[in-house]
Amino acid sequence: MIPWKQLSTAQIPNNGGELKLSQRGDEFSIRLSGVRGELMNSRMFNSEEALADLACAQLKVRDGSAEVLGAEILVGGLGMGYTLAAALRGVGASSQVTVAELIPAVVEWNRGPLGECAGNPLRDARAKVHVGDVAELMNNNPRAYDAILLDVDNGPEGLTQTDNNWLYSLAGLEAIFNTLRPEGILAIWSAGADSMFAIRLKKARFKVTIHTVRARPGKGSRHTIFLAQKPWQSADRGNL
Repeated sequence: MIPWKQLSTAQIPNNGGELKLSQRGDEFSIRLSGVRGELMNSRMFNSEEALADLACAQLKVRDGSAEVLGAEILVGGLGMGYTLAAALRGVGASSQVTVAELIPAVVEWNRGPLGECAGNPLRDARAKVHVGDVAELMNNNPRAYDAILLDVDNGPEGLTQTDNNWLYSLAGLEAIFNTLRPEGILAIWSAGADSMFAIRLKKARFKVTIHTVRARPGKGSRHTIFLAQKPWQSADRGNL
């Protein structure tokens, strides 16, 4: 068996731990030292793509069109680039997809050999990178996005960044609500089901559906995608 080769490490801000990028043949792995082990693997990305596929499909229903035109989409968390790549495939040439990534090294890894796994989505002219917290792009930015796709941690319960918990709090969800355009879509990846989080989404005035997606087509771990839509008519509350 081909052994793993460690390529690089990166510190997660705010004492979140250390990420390790490794390669074995054409397979890549990103691991978190000491806590949960492997966070991402280039052979298991079905649910990451589904995060964008489900959101873009709902935008097509909203627009009554086979193609999403002129959309502004925000992706929270670059990872291995699979969600970004799927979002770019799901929208037309006039759309823009901004990806916010907190860890600069992860962006550089995706600009190197790791980027080949998802087809080098950062090279797409429609892709824009924000190195920093995704919340920076949402606060005080009303009705800026047609869709927000969040895969910034383990789901509603933060694993690597306790600051991520704000995104999934009622205050954070209301801020996201204000940032979305009418009938905008919020899609959230989670490692597992969370009935209380679904209730929280509804309290934030979203219409919610829940999807279970396998890590690989037809097999692997079962992950959860929360798909939440802002109503067409709603009175946005003050930014939080």
